[in-house]
Amino acid sequence: MAIVDGERRLVFCSNDYLGLSHHPRVIEVFREAARHGVGSGASHLVTGHGVEHHALEEELAMFSGRERALLFSTGYMANLGVVTALIGRGDRVLEDRLNHASLLDAGLLSGAHFTRYPHGDAAAIAQRLTTPGEGRALIVTDGVFSMDGDLAPLPALAEVCTGYGAWLMVDDAHGIGVLGATGRGTLEHYGLKPDAVPILMGTLGKALGTFGAFVAGANDLIEYLIQKARSYIYTTALPPAVAAATREALRLLDVESWRRERVRAHVQRFRAAALAAELELTPSNMPIQPIVLGSAARALAASDALWNHGIWVAAIRPPTVPEGSARLRVTLSAAHRDDDIDRLVETLAAVLKALP
Repeated sequence: MAIVDGERRLVFCSNDYLGLSHHPRVIEVFREAARHGVGSGASHLVTGHGVEHHALEEELAMFSGRERALLFSTGYMANLGVVTALIGRGDRVLEDRLNHASLLDAGLLSGAHFTRYPHGDAAAIAQRLTTPGEGRALIVTDGVFSMDGDLAPLPALAEVCTGYGAWLMVDDAHGIGVLGATGRGTLEHYGLKPDAVPILMGTLGKALGTFGAFVAGANDLIEYLIQKARSYIYTTALPPAVAAATREALRLLDVESWRRERVRAHVQRFRAAALAAELELTPSNMPIQPIVLGSAARALAASDALWNHGIWVAAIRPPTVPEGSARLRVTLSAAHRDDDIDRLVETLAAVLKALP
């Protein structure tokens, strides 16, 4: 629930999948840590890297099953930093055409030969890699696609990369905390070992409820990024209080596994009720549930009508999604109650029925 201009709105467009952003313990830890100073005061490589940052990086490495992890101030900066540090002129980067904008921008800015392959098509990657290149090849994909809620075919991508000697980088911003038996994300969901995906990026501002991002991998990778990733070197480090709060969120992700179970139950409840109400859904089994309406005008009209009924669902339009696929992007959270889900579906059905 949010208060906007003095009015209450039931929010179904947040990425706070586990409801940890308002967890009393996360807030308490943040407040206590902020008593020692709010900002970090400098970049990591000057004086901005403190004990909370160091401890969080160690815990994120352990969480992801990697040798080391490196904190970035945002997910956008993490993706730009990694891709532009690892490849350049004479190299190749192949990206899923539905990748997040930060990944696409990173590929373009790298100076490498940039190709967008058809969504989720491992065979198309193999075909492109059949032609030898002089430099390195980097394959980049989201783990969970943020506008559709579907998963990348990571086992097939990993097999292709191994076969052709390419690197595989996965942005698992929307998988970590939600997917897998213990919330370790898309790799755990598929049963993939860390060496199948040498470069893992995750964000802290979605299921973990705080802010920032990390990259996890082998010691050599992290050491190289510390020396070469410009978006890491030349920016102020996360506030130490954010790092402390994230450490608490990581702990809660394990000890309060019911949050993951609840959001999964909400997904099933929403889908069953929506299909019974004859709403058209995509095949997503994630907390991201798109309802594609076609034109931007229809998506905006539906969003406005929901708002007037006390429900906040943002309309997503081109260029964020392809022309003709404007949508309502419904997102579900462990913070929702069952009757919230029921109210959403009932209101959605009425609103969509009234659309021209």
